[in-house]
Amino acid sequence: MSDTPVKQQSTAAFYGQAVASFSVALLATASGILRLDAGAWVRGFLGIAVLYLVTSAFTLAKVIRDRQEAGRIVSRVDQARLEKLLAEHDPFEKL
Repeated sequence: MSDTPVKQQSTAAFYGQAVASFSVALLATASGILRLDAGAWVRGFLGIAVLYLVTSAFTLAKVIRDRQEAGRIVSRVDQARLEKLLAEHDPFEKL
């Protein structure tokens, strides 16, 4: 009766593409900031802003993943309780 969900894993190609895409975007942004015709403090500010944005994006992704995993655990516990109640229930038992 229990349906155990299959754990989804990304392929090596998807992982490689994600890492490559992130690397290209970060390098392009850093290159653009370094080539910017502005003072050093402006480039420094933009560099710090990009680093802050990247760390915030990683934190947000982790929080979303953790909430989703916690929801799965609660759902599986509730499903196990329901299955136990249904297994113990005897519809022909007299009250």
